[in-house]
Amino acid sequence: MYRNTYAKVNLENIKKNVKTIINNYSGYKYYIGVVKADTYGHNSNKVIKSIIDGGCNYLAVSSLEEALEIRKDFSTPIICLGIIDSKYIDICINNNIDITIPNINYFNEIKTKKVNAHIKIDTGMNRLGIKEKSEFNKIFNTNTNINIKGIYTHIYETTNYENTLRQISKFKEITNDIDLNKIDMIHIAQSDTLINYPKIDFCNGCRLGIIMYGLTDNNLELSSTIELISEIIDIKKLKKGETVSYNGTYKASENELIGIVSIGYADGINRKLKNAYIYINDKKYKIVGNICMDMLMVKIDDSVKLHDKVYVYKDINHIKYLSNYLDTIPYELICNISKRVPRIYI
Repeated sequence: MYRNTYAKVNLENIKKNVKTIINNYSGYKYYIGVVKADTYGHNSNKVIKSIIDGGCNYLAVSSLEEALEIRKDFSTPIICLGIIDSKYIDICINNNIDITIPNINYFNEIKTKKVNAHIKIDTGMNRLGIKEKSEFNKIFNTNTNINIKGIYTHIYETTNYENTLRQISKFKEITNDIDLNKIDMIHIAQSDTLINYPKIDFCNGCRLGIIMYGLTDNNLELSSTIELISEIIDIKKLKKGETVSYNGTYKASENELIGIVSIGYADGINRKLKNAYIYINDKKYKIVGNICMDMLMVKIDDSVKLHDKVYVYKDINHIKYLSNYLDTIPYELICNISKRVPRIYI
């Protein structure tokens, strides 16, 4: 914190958001908190505690490393959504970590292991998962030690109603030779699917990801959970015609004041945010010149003083604005806040 640059994480708002989501979508047995990527850049097991306290009774990660770090502090069931190398399955068994079966070859490698597993069905994303009904049936007709804990898929284009219904139909087609009621967990809906589509009747689980941080289009009045804050460390007086930062890409059109802010691309600030606005004293100011590794520059007025706080990411709406400015998604902005930025938890 010696730079006075930090991310402020509101644990109570995370807990409140999860409770609000569950109260509005109460028809599930399993609420799976997706906590991969250091809880989407929020970066602490304190965040996971808030997610659990809010009502999530399962956790999802992308890797064994993430699962083991969480397991140090929590006994809540964990599913790994990525592929865990078959040689590490005993570690999963010993630490009560559910694995994903993404294909028939992987299944054959691990079928002697007494491990909890979720079969992933590829319904159109063409990333991970079983595409053929014959392969799926072979898994269920093979004598193994594996405990098939769940079956799931991932909706890849929630804004496309027809594609989403097609994916759900594909899931039904691949699994229709088995009684899904005998499977402990069936989970398809993730954040956007949960909001935009009716509950799928045979599903008893849903995965909560970016929605827990309010960064989806929804009508739930969710609260902001993360702010990225820095400060003005110097103020420069520019004369008309002078330039700012590397390559002189910004030229003062008049005599101007430029605030130097103690944050840069090594902290996760995308260099393409040049000309986007950030907040100082609840007022918008524009980033000017090329963003540097450790600093960025803002065109200010004389109301801004040395050491004033700078809200690089102010709230939900500001993060959405910045992600739209970059033609990306809010996930990228918050996940890219680097680990050299301290987190403060309130």
